[in-house]
Amino acid sequence: MAKAVKKQDVEANSRVHPRVTHTLYDHSDAESTLIKAYNSGKLPHAWMFTGPKGIGKATLAYRFARFLMNEGEGGGVESLFGDQTDPTSLDIGIDNPVAKRIAARGHGDLVTLELSPDEKGKMRTSIPVDEVRKIVKFSHKTSIEGGWRVVIVDAVEEMNRNAANALLKVLEEPPEKTVLLLICHLPGQILQTIHSRCCHLPLAALNEDTVIELLREQAPEVADSDAIQLARLSEGSIGKALDLWAGGVLDLYREMISLLGTLPNLDMVKLYAFADKLSVSDPLAFKTGMELFLWWLARLTKVSGQGTFPELVIPEEHKLISLLIERHGLAQWLGLWEKCSTNYARATHANLDKKQVVVTTFMELQTLQS
Repeated sequence: MAKAVKKQDVEANSRVHPRVTHTLYDHSDAESTLIKAYNSGKLPHAWMFTGPKGIGKATLAYRFARFLMNEGEGGGVESLFGDQTDPTSLDIGIDNPVAKRIAARGHGDLVTLELSPDEKGKMRTSIPVDEVRKIVKFSHKTSIEGGWRVVIVDAVEEMNRNAANALLKVLEEPPEKTVLLLICHLPGQILQTIHSRCCHLPLAALNEDTVIELLREQAPEVADSDAIQLARLSEGSIGKALDLWAGGVLDLYREMISLLGTLPNLDMVKLYAFADKLSVSDPLAFKTGMELFLWWLARLTKVSGQGTFPELVIPEEHKLISLLIERHGLAQWLGLWEKCSTNYARATHANLDKKQVVVTTFMELQTLQS
């Protein structure tokens, strides 16, 4: 069992930081790729770990960093005859001195870049160029502990343009025995020149059973039935599942499905109550509610196109989706999704009346059914 987690190792959202997380779930193939690259003696200097947010990309990055730094200290695997054999796992153990120094943020050969507070204590919305310049200085120094040096950027798409250009210079002139691990949730937002200088390692979403297991471990207060629904709503991301639970999004989703269940004639009392909830309460409620609706509409569109049902979040959806896709084809659902997405984007940028936007969006769905 893992040791007790210190307060400074826990993020603001109560999640354990990846630098102290040793267990990796569902990514054995990705780990094998890194081990083979290391054992080949020709380890690429830059890796981009891609995939949905909250599936363990940062956990893998820190796991690889611990491994490399331990290997640099002569921590390879000894055979029965005393010679070194190729390692078969990245795990070095929670009590390993290297692991302890990384957990305590005390390893001189590891630099990490992630969103941080500014001088006034307010969380930045991007990683500034000054942070990336730390890598440049770091790259010109020799290894403090005589082994590998590692840079972890979490996440690379959160760098502003100047920061991205500064990182590109490091990638173009890679320091000796230094590995850059770039965590990326949204590859489409990254400069192509950065893409082309990295070895790409895509990670898939976690299995549903894995998300349920992790929810039971990290949020034991979640009921089993809720854990199943959160796993499906999060689409294989434990990070997202925890956020959904903490934000009460599962209850919001159930309320939305209850409202949609009144189609083809929407219950206007329920609709206005739902619109009030998204426009009057938490400032993030509008964004959460609208994106939840668009996600549901995208899934419905996919069902219409493929003719097969995914694992539904709640049982009531099957009857609802069956009724809707019988009435219209793929072209109509695609058109509706595009229209609702455009309305949401305009509302966000033009600061329109949020309540009216919610009502109008749901009425678009009713109009299609009439």
